[in-house]
Amino acid sequence: MSADPLHRAGAPPRTPTNPPPSGSGTSAIEVRRSTRRRRTVSAYREGDRTVVLIPARMSEAEEQRWVRVMLDKLAAQESKRVLGDAELAERAERLSGQYFDGRARPASVRWVTNQNTRWGSCTPSEGSIRLSHRLQGMPEYVVDYVLLHELAHLLVPGHGPRFWRLLEAYPRTERARGYLEGVVAADRLPRVPGARSE
Repeated sequence: MSADPLHRAGAPPRTPTNPPPSGSGTSAIEVRRSTRRRRTVSAYREGDRTVVLIPARMSEAEEQRWVRVMLDKLAAQESKRVLGDAELAERAERLSGQYFDGRARPASVRWVTNQNTRWGSCTPSEGSIRLSHRLQGMPEYVVDYVLLHELAHLLVPGHGPRFWRLLEAYPRTERARGYLEGVVAADRLPRVPGARSE
């Protein structure tokens, strides 16, 4: 989804841009330049958009660097926030509506601590979805991907072509899969000899 133009007469210049590869799963970034802002840069989420506030005098290269820095900061803050079961169920409902036209309707969605070899599981006959507690603290787009994966199983039980076509609707599928593969690979790495754990 691209950003809509937000230039208005009398309003400070705003620059809608596409998100760079870093950051969490937002679909658009809006850079707002301010003549009153001298040195500080800040950012916040506004719906599915990230707004980055920068000084008007900043160069294009500085703008791009600060957008990446602020996206990473927001992603780090968001990854520390842990969703409860009720919020997880609400999130699943929202994702189903956004990507599957609301057709995937789980009866329950909850965190579990007994899944150490899987990120999530689904029992279509019961409509229950369980996510591993190991996902808590990971970026939101990763949790969203796992939720969508399990929601897709309510519509298509196996992992055939129809199942993967459903997940193609989520723009961060490949990135989330790569993140999870990296976590699995890092778990398999031996500890560096002589390294202290703190």
